[in-house]
Amino acid sequence: MLAQMPEELRLGTEQGEPRRWIADPIRLLRVCDAAVRRLVSLPARTPSLRLLADQMAEVLGGISHALNGLALLIADPARPAFYRSRGVRRLRIPDWLPPLVNAGRAFVVIGAAELFWIVTAWPNGAGAITFAAIGVILFAPRADQAYATAMGFMVGTGLTALFAAIIAFAVLPNSETFAAFSLAIGLVLVPAGVGMAQPWQTATFTAMAANFVPLLAPANPMSYDTEQFYNAALAIVAGIGAAALSFRLIPPLSPAFRTRRLLALALRDLRRLATGPIPRTPEDWEGRMYGRFAALPDPAQPLQRSQLMAAFSVGSQIIQLRHIASRFDKDAALDAALEALAQGQSAIAVERLATVDQVLAARSAAPAALRARGLILAISASLTQHAAYFDAGAPG
Repeated sequence: MLAQMPEELRLGTEQGEPRRWIADPIRLLRVCDAAVRRLVSLPARTPSLRLLADQMAEVLGGISHALNGLALLIADPARPAFYRSRGVRRLRIPDWLPPLVNAGRAFVVIGAAELFWIVTAWPNGAGAITFAAIGVILFAPRADQAYATAMGFMVGTGLTALFAAIIAFAVLPNSETFAAFSLAIGLVLVPAGVGMAQPWQTATFTAMAANFVPLLAPANPMSYDTEQFYNAALAIVAGIGAAALSFRLIPPLSPAFRTRRLLALALRDLRRLATGPIPRTPEDWEGRMYGRFAALPDPAQPLQRSQLMAAFSVGSQIIQLRHIASRFDKDAALDAALEALAQGQSAIAVERLATVDQVLAARSAAPAALRARGLILAISASLTQHAAYFDAGAPG
C-alpha cells in the first residue's frame, strides 16, 4: 500500500525522520491530497485491504484539513490556501439538558434577586441583580467546578471591597498627585494581575482585578461617601454570593450522568440514521458526533469513550454503505439488517449483514462492491465488540 503513495510521503513514512519539505504545509497538502486519490483508486483483492486503504485515505484526508488550516494561518499571498467549503454550518447542541438546567438556575436566581429588591426597596438592588446574573451565567459552563469558582470569585470580591475601602478612605484623602494615585491603585492591581497569571486561586485574583476599580469609583473630584460605597460593595458581594449559593442549591448534572446521556443520545441518533432517509453526505452526522465528543466530561471511562467512537464510526459507515447498496439493488436486504440494529438486536444485524456480504461476493466483483463488503466487515466488528452498548435500551 505504501507503494501507492507519492514518493515524498512514502519516503518520510519509511524513514521515520522529518523532511525539510514538511515545513512547507502547502506542498505537504498537495502530497496528502495525491495520496488520498491514489488510495481511493487502489486496486484491492479483499474487503480487508479495501477497508484498510479507505481508512488510510480518511486519515490522510484529516491531515490534509489540518494542513489547510495551517496554510490559512500562514497567509502567504504568493501561495493560495486550499479552502474547501463544507456547506452551511448548523448550530448543534450535544445535549439540551445541561443548558436547560443552567437557564432554569439563572431564572430562579434573577427572580429571587428581583423579589428581594422589590420587598426591601434597596437602592442598590439593581446592582445586586446585575452581579447575580453575571455570576450565574459566567460560571455555569464550568459544570462541576462552578461552585468552587464562584466561591473563589466571591472571596476575591470581598477582599477587593476591603482593599478598596482602605485605599478610598485611608490613602486617597492624603494623595493629591497623579503619581500618588497611580501608586495607590497599583498596590492592589499589580498583585492581582500577577495572581491571575498563575494557576492557584485564579478566580479570586480575577475578581480582585475586575472589581477593584468599579468599587473604588475614582473621580475628579473624588467623593468619599461611605454609605454609598458600602451599599455598592454589598450589592456586588451579595450578587456574587447569590450566584454561588445557586450552584449549591441547584447543582450541575454529574459527569457520570452527562456521559450516560451523551451515549444514549448517540445511540438514539444512530438508530434513527439506520432506518431514516439516506443523508446526502455524512457531514451532519459527523458534526453531531464531534459535538458530543467535545461535551464528553473528562472523568468518562475509556470504555465509554470507545463506545461513543464506535457509534460515530458505525454511523459514518452506514451512510456510505447505504449509498453503495442502492447501486446494486440490495436496499431491502441491507434495510433488514439495519432494522435489526435499530431494534437493539446487534447479533441478528451481524447475521443479516453477513448474508448481504455473501450476496455481494457472489454477484459482483466491482470495486464498489468490494468497498461495501469492507464497510460491512467494519460495522460487524463494531457491533460484535460493543454488543452490550448497541443493544442497550432496545425499543419494545
